[in-house]
Order: sequence, then structure tokens, then C-alpha cells
Amino acid sequence: MPQNHFYSQETQVSWACKALLDGRTISHKSQASEAGGWRLGAIVHHLRNQYSWPIETAIGPGRIALYRLADNCDPAALEYPPSAKSLAGEGGAA
Repeated sequence: MPQNHFYSQETQVSWACKALLDGRTISHKSQASEAGGWRLGAIVHHLRNQYSWPIETAIGPGRIALYRLADNCDPAALEYPPSAKSLAGEGGAA
């Protein structure tokens, strides 16, 4: 049986989607403290490549990657991963 411990949990993917849709700039540190995750780079890679999310990357202090949605992103036009489908139409709002 394959081991899934190298993949992000669905709740971590949903957290990242919601944070980005809320207009936040997120980092590994924010994911670890808020969602208990440790694979934000993998989630961002997946959202960019599988779902075509326009996520921008900046390098912050300590060479930490900071991620945010592009300013011209239309949340209604995004394809959502299964764990974040409930966010579609909400624009990320709680």
C-alpha cells in the first residue's frame, strides 16, 4: 500500500487556497502555525501546474518564499482542487 505521508493533507490545501483567496501573502511559517502543514511549496506547485492558479512568489527575509495570488486574478475563473471546492463562489470569504 502506498504511503501518503509525503503529500499534503486536504485541509492544508484548502487552508492555502482560502488564505490566497483572502488576499493574504503566505509562507511556510504561516502554514505551519495555522494549518499544521509543512509542504506549502508542493501545494503552490500543484495549484500552479494542475489548476493554473496565478500565484506569485517573492523571497522574504531569511530567503523564505512568500506566496500570493496575482492582482489581476479572478477567483470565479479559477479551477479549484476537490478540498477547496466549497470556496468557489465565495471568493475566499468566510
